[in-house]
Amino acid sequence: MKINEREKYFDELMFLLEKETKQFFVPVVSKLDQMGKEPFHILISTVLSLRTKDQTTLEASLRLFKLADTPEKMLSLNPQLIEKTIFPVGFYKTKAKNIQKICSILVEKYGGKVPSDMDLLLALPGVGRKTANLVLAVGFKLPGMCVDTHVHRISNRLGILKTDSPLQTEMVLREILPVKYWEKYNEYLVSWGQNICKPISPFCSKCPIKHLCQQKNVTHSR
Repeated sequence: MKINEREKYFDELMFLLEKETKQFFVPVVSKLDQMGKEPFHILISTVLSLRTKDQTTLEASLRLFKLADTPEKMLSLNPQLIEKTIFPVGFYKTKAKNIQKICSILVEKYGGKVPSDMDLLLALPGVGRKTANLVLAVGFKLPGMCVDTHVHRISNRLGILKTDSPLQTEMVLREILPVKYWEKYNEYLVSWGQNICKPISPFCSKCPIKHLCQQKNVTHSR
């Protein structure tokens, strides 16, 4: 696909996804961004979101931020209270420990601020590339290409790339996806993957972007 054809493709894809995803639940990090939350809140919420439904993550995040909305305040909480507050997010005990470790590092090394550097974010406990990219993109409005299982799966189904892992998908998207779409691409595809382009038997018959999709590796659809 030539560069100008690629740009037109992504323009149409993103236009349709923006229009259609308005009916679905906004991913938790985007919801917090709309509430005016800071990079610290984006970071902690994304750590909580692993293996947890968005609504559960949002509710747990808001409960936790009512108790402590800065790294300094978070360190003053009893670890058991954090566990109780964020339950029932997945791996809540491990996440509670990581949250306090993260806050300790933020206070000791960065004056209580979240660093806006990929490598520094990745050095924090429980922070992987997905979390780091989301913090950069949503928290700091810097280029960040967040790829989770939905983004990886749908990008391959669309036929715009052929990769074996989310990391490979991220690297290819950084090359072919216009930077202006990096943040929203994750938001839209997460919503799309949760509601339309499901892992097994996607709703291809009612998919508004079907004409843009090669349906790679789709063996059964509805």
